[in-house]
Amino acid sequence: MTAQSPELPLAAAFPDADREQWQRLVEGVLRKSGAAEATGAAAEDALTTALEDGIRVRPLYTSEDAPDADAAGRPGFPPFVRAGRATGSTVAGWDVRQRHTDTDARRANEAVLADLENGVTSLWLAVGDGGVPVTELATALDGVYLDLAAVALDAGADFAAAAEAWFRLCAEKGEAPSETAGTLGADPLGVLARTGRADDLAGHLEAAAGLARRCADEAPRTRALAVDALPYHEAGGSTAEELGCSLATGVAYLRELTAAGLGVDAACAQLEFRYAATADQFLTIAKLRAARRLWSRVAEVCGASPAARAQRQHAVTSTVMTTRRDPWVNMLRTTVAGLSAGVGGADAVTVLPFDAALGLPDAFARRIARNTQSILLEESHLSKVIDPAGGSWYVERLTDELARAAWGWFQEIETAGGQAAALGSGMVGERLASTWRKRSEALAHRREPVTGVSEFPFLAEAPVEREPAPVPAGGGLPRVRRDEAYEALRARSDAHLAAAGSRPKAFLAALGPAAVHTARATFASNLLQAGGIEPVHDPVSVDAESAAEAFTASGAGIACLCSSDALYAEQAAEVAAALKAAGARQVLLAGKPGERREAYERAGVDAFVFAGCDAVGVLSSALDVMEVA
Repeated sequence: MTAQSPELPLAAAFPDADREQWQRLVEGVLRKSGAAEATGAAAEDALTTALEDGIRVRPLYTSEDAPDADAAGRPGFPPFVRAGRATGSTVAGWDVRQRHTDTDARRANEAVLADLENGVTSLWLAVGDGGVPVTELATALDGVYLDLAAVALDAGADFAAAAEAWFRLCAEKGEAPSETAGTLGADPLGVLARTGRADDLAGHLEAAAGLARRCADEAPRTRALAVDALPYHEAGGSTAEELGCSLATGVAYLRELTAAGLGVDAACAQLEFRYAATADQFLTIAKLRAARRLWSRVAEVCGASPAARAQRQHAVTSTVMTTRRDPWVNMLRTTVAGLSAGVGGADAVTVLPFDAALGLPDAFARRIARNTQSILLEESHLSKVIDPAGGSWYVERLTDELARAAWGWFQEIETAGGQAAALGSGMVGERLASTWRKRSEALAHRREPVTGVSEFPFLAEAPVEREPAPVPAGGGLPRVRRDEAYEALRARSDAHLAAAGSRPKAFLAALGPAAVHTARATFASNLLQAGGIEPVHDPVSVDAESAAEAFTASGAGIACLCSSDALYAEQAAEVAAALKAAGARQVLLAGKPGERREAYERAGVDAFVFAGCDAVGVLSSALDVMEVA
């Protein structure tokens, strides 16, 4: 072997590849997989993935797909796509912000101090209705150095009283407001979205403007208003809808603040934007980058100076994605979401504890939440690179497409009279509900799998119990979760277990040897458990003569045939008839029926289960026929 010539780099030994060559390779793979015949661009299109907001993810991105390189700008300069500051988070890392919702001020204080001693750099404290009483704010923050740890208040409609208590606490501690930092959390339109109550909106907006003026005069490091996009995400909105609603809310606040006498730059400085971070890492990264670009454009049009156009961002791991069953998987989800928020350039990141969906998090869960960020910052060094995803053709294209989709929705809201009018008329609620219906269908059909819930459920799992958390304000936009349809099914199974001492059961009537039926038996077992139905696979294999006796011995209410298409053609009809004769209230068949559907149905098969079927509908029907309340 000879040394590589310095005049002949290694890449020169390989011919250049073009997109057409890659498409021909895709054509070959599609032919081998049995997919429809497709050539050229059609072959590439066959591998695209549809996202919400009309966005399609392509299988291959090149420099031709990326928007103009100058569109992203430079870190710390408009349009701030790459970072809100020139140094990004490289100096001190992002702000690790832990949320606290305990209504007991002393217990909240213990948790707050433990967090601050172990890596948390700021606090997100629920105050008033749904948190620590306003009158006990001093107790909750006892021992906290307010000039070192920023505090973000979340007081809902009680924001004015909470802010007054905050200023009073600073005075009692001898802390000058100018030396403290944080967010007072005034968000009148967020309250409207959460509660549906518009009667106090004018007063809330006036109070928020008054707080902004006070902060501008007395506490320049404290922001008065939060532009919280979580209500729209948690109501089932898409990424672009979340962004569009946040823009419309921000514009409404700019109008109020400038009308109250603040300059545009000073008004922009009073806003902190809050977004959801999900386990879809690229979508989250692109969302935060697009949000900065969009707000920079809004601020520019409003007359803000270049430096004032940077958006202050607080990213929070999504509650929509977290589950109540198998909550340990939430650790994985929140880790990816926290990583995405940091890589996306969020200024502050909150990783919610894995058990937050079950009630008040315990000390272990809070420790895992803060340690997740410690590892990302101190061991993975994610904050040491400014805009790590920048330059990725995929991320740049996705950022651009999201920004355009969000801008279109923002314009619709503005045309309708602004965010308050769009909320009041039901326009926002109807749009988000429509989006959630489509996503719910994907969840029901398991096109969007939920690990531990719709995929790989564990029926024997011991329940994780927590003290109930405060009930959040309601009456406005709903709060949805990806697991809700399956949670309802599992709750029915739990009730049956409590009343009868056992779960509803389904007998797996497997035909032929294990090598033939294992794949579909495993599929059926997984699907049935997602609905809280216990599969019984004993004996390993049955036929028309043994099926009835085996079914009766299983104690099951329904049965599911599992085998290959070839054996179905030979035995399914007889076995299904035998199972029905033995008392099976419903007989399922694992697999698509094809041309033999009518024959199977005449023999007693009631429904077919396969990848992409309506799993929620099938499971609900199965529980109904077994009379599981």
